Amino acid sequence: MGKPLPTPFDKVKVVAENRRARYDYYVEERYEVGIELKGTEVKALRIGEGSIAESYAMVENAEVFLVNSSIPEYSHGNRMNHEPRRKRKLLLKGREIAKLYGAVNRQGLTLVPLSIYFNSSGRAKVELAIARGKKMHDKREVEKERDWKREQGRLLRHDS
Repeated sequence: MGKPLPTPFDKVKVVAENRRARYDYYVEERYEVGIELKGTEVKALRIGEGSIAESYAMVENAEVFLVNSSIPEYSHGNRMNHEPRRKRKLLLKGREIAKLYGAVNRQGLTLVPLSIYFNSSGRAKVELAIARGKKMHDKREVEKERDWKREQGRLLRHDS
């Protein structure tokens, strides 16, 4: 369930994407992991609400948690509604948790959620990445590269 997968994940409906993650981090390895949700959280995600813009994952007591993700309260929920910014457990196998723990503690890497989506069988999944932080000069280099590619495209279109 949580092993590294090739590029195409089984994403049917993407609910939340962390677009800034690719700008701030070098993605080393990606995992598709399950997420433990309450009923009203699933309903809120199904209607497209949710954000992982400033969230991260952490290993605590041999379990992995998604911290600082926001799933707003379900509008049709009653008094049993969920708390919007609670810690949510990510579902991985023990060996995978040990690997993530080692990457974070020994190598100084970060666990960053890239997206939350529903797969073809209707299950909510999180695309979790082991990532290395970029330095400021790396980010500037990426911006220069992107600007140059954009300029090349403009020049090629203009010449045609």
